[in-house]
Amino acid sequence: MSIWIFAAAAQKTYFTKVHGLPNITPLVSSVQETPEPIPTTVKGTIPTWIHGSLLRNGPGKFEFGNQHYNHWFDGMALMHRFQIEDGQVTYRSRFLCSDSYTQNSERNRIIVSEFGTLALPDPCKNFFQRFLSRFEMPKPTDNASVNFVKYKGDYYVSTETNCMHRVDPDTLESKQKVDWSKFIAVNGATAHPHFDPDGTAYNMGNSYRNKGAFYNIIRVPPERDGPEDTLEGAKILCSIAPRDKSKPSYYHSFGMSENYVVFIEQPIKMDLFKIVTGRLRGKSLNEGVYWDPNQETIFHLIDKQTGKEMPVKYYTKALSTFHQINAFEQDGFLMLDMCCSDDGQSINNFLIQNLRQSGEALDEMYNTMSRPYPRRFVLPLNITSETPLEQNLNTRPDSTATDCKIYNTKPYRYYYGCGFRHLVGDSLIKMDLESKKFKVWRQPDLYPSEPVFILSPNAEEEDDGVILSVIITPVKDKSTFLLVLDAKTFEELGRAEVPVNIPYGFHGVFNSSA
Repeated sequence: MSIWIFAAAAQKTYFTKVHGLPNITPLVSSVQETPEPIPTTVKGTIPTWIHGSLLRNGPGKFEFGNQHYNHWFDGMALMHRFQIEDGQVTYRSRFLCSDSYTQNSERNRIIVSEFGTLALPDPCKNFFQRFLSRFEMPKPTDNASVNFVKYKGDYYVSTETNCMHRVDPDTLESKQKVDWSKFIAVNGATAHPHFDPDGTAYNMGNSYRNKGAFYNIIRVPPERDGPEDTLEGAKILCSIAPRDKSKPSYYHSFGMSENYVVFIEQPIKMDLFKIVTGRLRGKSLNEGVYWDPNQETIFHLIDKQTGKEMPVKYYTKALSTFHQINAFEQDGFLMLDMCCSDDGQSINNFLIQNLRQSGEALDEMYNTMSRPYPRRFVLPLNITSETPLEQNLNTRPDSTATDCKIYNTKPYRYYYGCGFRHLVGDSLIKMDLESKKFKVWRQPDLYPSEPVFILSPNAEEEDDGVILSVIITPVKDKSTFLLVLDAKTFEELGRAEVPVNIPYGFHGVFNSSA
């Protein structure tokens, strides 16, 4: 059975028309690591009840020798740690000692291909050897630059290939390379797992078999069998066949409620033939990823206890999504909130040359990109073969949908995010789902990282706590700072100024030491 659903907010393709966007080249340029902790200058007040470290990950080196990466996602992973204790902050950073980073550094050129950059054949080989190298299957990069993730109490840095790296969250030293495919039959996993209260982790990864591609729901137990235990005990909970097994959907994350994993099969497609033959054709992996606006988006629900996919599939128009806000069950419905747009070509817009443009070229790039907006999808759960057709199944009085991180999988009132009046985030936003109003923190020439919410020790309300965000600027050298906002009022409490440059990163977590 299939059900057609619409978002609570009207689905439109939003474009803007801005002029005079500032150049942000310094935000996507290489920096030096700071392996030993350095002090910061605190202005204002950082609450003394905060004990722990903000761990961040993202690209930090974009060239080796005279060769440079083409895509923002290709830059070498640079890990950051802001240690907060007794109202004071120290900072350190390290490049991940991945095989990709090590080999590139040793040869002073790009040895390992990345998402948007194809490594050229070794010039030291003869013509025949270089020709044969184009027929070799490229090894997946272990440049884990997307996020910090946690399995069985250990921290890893992750990207979307099959390789992660276990790291020391205090020193940021690389400890161990871990390959998903040594434990389960997948060829990668997202950098955005979800967790049950007992620490059980859920993730998703593709597998490529003789019969084509499959999407796999992964479950990793919370218990350790020994000090060297990594992903032992990981299992594939469920495998889902794509609509087209030779052209599966790309996905960056997925949703999860208390009882269900929610996979969004979107029409951002991966042409496996083009990807496999890319080296032969002299094309990088991103050349095989494309947007098909003529295909619908499909929502798959998988029961976390049984591992079975629900027989009902939910359909909506073509949309693209990279991050979900939350998913929760209530009154026989599953509410799925996510940021999405009606255009899925943005993944190939983040070429380094685009991000480093200026003037009219930069304005045009931004103005032709569809804006993502938050939307709620209401999925009725109690569907049987007796359910009437051609009927609005949404009976919730507080939702206008038709036909259908502390509070993950639970009903909630507030969420926090970045506003994008540039190619990267230029503001912080707090949204109140009850009043439908939002608060904004924004200052000229300052670009914040994703907000991380920390609940205060004696919290009585959902927004009792603080927001942490790393703020960088392209207009002043060595002017990074860690911003601390009161989550309730969204007013600044304090900032810790760091005398180093930090490039714009991707994701991170707070590691509590309380």
